[in-house]
This record gives sequence, C-alpha cells and structure tokens, in this order.
Amino acid sequence: MGGIMPRLVHKLPKYRRHKGSGQAIVSLCGREVYLGPWKSKRSRLEYQRLLAEFVAADRTPPAAPADEITVLELCAAYWKHAKRFYIKPDGAETSEQQGIRDALRIVKQRYGHTRAVDFGPLALQACREEMIGLGWCRNTVNRRCEKIKRAFKWCASQELIPGAIYHALTTVDGLKQGRSKARETGDVQPVPEEVFQQTLAHVPPPICDMLRLVRLTGMRPGEVCQLRPCDLDRSGEVWAFRPATHKTAWRGRKRIIAIGPKGQAILTPYLLRPAEAYCFAPEEVERKRQRGRRSEETPSKARRRWRRSFNPCYAVKSLWSAVKRATEKAGVEMWGPNRLRHSAATEIRAKFGLEAAQTVLGHARADVTQIYAERDGTLAASVMKEIG
Repeated sequence: MGGIMPRLVHKLPKYRRHKGSGQAIVSLCGREVYLGPWKSKRSRLEYQRLLAEFVAADRTPPAAPADEITVLELCAAYWKHAKRFYIKPDGAETSEQQGIRDALRIVKQRYGHTRAVDFGPLALQACREEMIGLGWCRNTVNRRCEKIKRAFKWCASQELIPGAIYHALTTVDGLKQGRSKARETGDVQPVPEEVFQQTLAHVPPPICDMLRLVRLTGMRPGEVCQLRPCDLDRSGEVWAFRPATHKTAWRGRKRIIAIGPKGQAILTPYLLRPAEAYCFAPEEVERKRQRGRRSEETPSKARRRWRRSFNPCYAVKSLWSAVKRATEKAGVEMWGPNRLRHSAATEIRAKFGLEAAQTVLGHARADVTQIYAERDGTLAASVMKEIG
C-alpha cells in the first residue's frame, strides 16, 4: 500500500479555467480571483501580476482589506517575516528576534483587537508608558519603540496598511535623557584588573581561558565560543581568526581577529583536536569534572549520566552564568563578558590611538569605538599642565 504523498506547500497556484463562467481563475490561499476570459492575453498578464505580488508578500495575502486588518493580524504577519529574516547564516535566530518579540507582546496585549488604521502616535506612546512601568531603562524603551515602528513600516511596504499609518508613528521621538520617567543606566565601564583576576580564580579552566582571550584580543564573547582550529590562519607571526559567523556578517563585512603571542599560548593546548571541532567544548569540561568526583551511584545511573547530550560549543549565556557565579563566590561586583571588550579597547586606545582600537574591535565607524573605549585623560592632563 502506497504512502501518503506530502503536501506541496511551496507549489505556485495554477492558472485554471472556471467551467461555470468560462473565465480564468487562480486560488490564492483559498481566495478565488477571476482573471478574465480563459487563455486571453489580459488574463495571462493579470495572472503573472497577482503571482508576483503573492510571492513578494511571502505567500500570505491579507485576510482582510487594509482598513479592517487588526493589530493582532499585523503583528502575526510581521513576526512570520522576522523569524525568516533575522537569522544567522547557520539558521540560528539572532538576538533581534527576542527584542521584536518583547515589543510586539506589549502592542498585542493593549491593542490586539484594534484596527491597525486606528493605531496612531498616542497608542505608541501608551505602549511606551507601559514599558516604563515594567522597569525597562530608557535606551531599551527607545529600541523597542523603534522595532514597533519598523513592524508598521514593513506592513506598509506589503500594502497591509496605508503608508500614512507608519509616517504618523515616526512623529513620536525617542525619550531624552533626564526628561522622562524611564530608568537611566550608567555608562558601561571596563572591568577593573583586580576584579577580573579575582573572578578568574572561581571559573573552570576552559572558561577562564575564553575570558582571557576576550580580554587580550577584544573579540566578542560569541566569537570566542565558536572558535575552531580550521578558522585560524597560523602561517604568520600573528595568527588571524576568521569567525564563520559574526555580528555584521549580514552587512557583507569581513571579520578578522588578530591573536598575538599571549593569545597563542592560551590557545595552543586547545588545537590538538579535529579541525572542524570547537576549541572550547562543554562536554570535555563536564567529563573531567565527573572523573575527579568520587560518586557512590550505581552503574546504571552512571551510564545514564554519561549518555547525557552536550552542545558542541559554549553559548554566550553560559559564559554570563559562569561569570555571575564566580563574582558571587569572589565577593566582587557583577560584570558581563562584553565589558572585557571595553577593557581591551580602552587599553588599546590609550597606547595606540582611536584608529587602532577601531581596527581591532572591527567597527566601521570611530564613533562606535568611542562607546567601547573610554577616553584617556592623561593627554588632557599633560596639556593643561603646560598651558592651564
């Protein structure tokens, strides 16, 4: 007996003849559209036009006219687009998806059953006030509001709503520092060297080496997690690490991270593995930890434990968790792995200038580097000593 044939969800709608009227017809997601006399030139052109718009709209024509579509339907359409658009080359979702999810959740809770054409600047400001009430900081509130505007912009480009709706939302400016009830956050500072060393004493050796690499090279935590021997060019005196994926890959930019002698000394013990394997693997750490632990568990429990599956590489969240636990044990201030980029950038800028820090961190613009690299006050002090 033959199996059930799979449904061809990606098959394009066909140009068909309607027997009752003799006209050409096409079905778009259950909606029948008449094209004109069967096999006429006009019907063929109309079919090609509708098919092109259907594909451009991601095969999801609006379920209702533009003046009747609800905010809930609008959010669903944009979220379907975002899940396919904001992904990494390997198919994993980016952090942008989480931000969009949080922003749309507020909109759906307040205005889900409201017509999209009735969602105006005052509605956006009401959503913004709710974000402030949730304790979000000012920068986060501004970023989430921009994501809401972007959702309406995309829906306007798909002719789900009139373009005037999006243009009206752009009149809502972002919150200004000191002029709103939103919580303010301080500038991100480098990790003090003493705090850094005290923290390293309470993390496993591989994570310790990962953090030291981030501190020396200024690479992102996500980049050190995916480091593999095959991504390293060791032909020169300074090694070149080319991550398979990185934050700005979608812009077509290349990322090359230079690793000097100190970083090479850290990495060398981790290169004795297959070229495609990750240098820092959670499974290796866990197995070493279990071997060093004396356990009285039965053989059957031990077999079940060893059959546990591990991710092939560390996640950035794992680094954050490890650092958090270590800072609690060390009794020092909590800091995140991203702050190590600030530490590296500040040191490089003080010794070699802003352009050097910009190159090492891989920023396209110097003003972005200034966020990561604190200005060195030594030069200003020496100038004032002479003329002030």
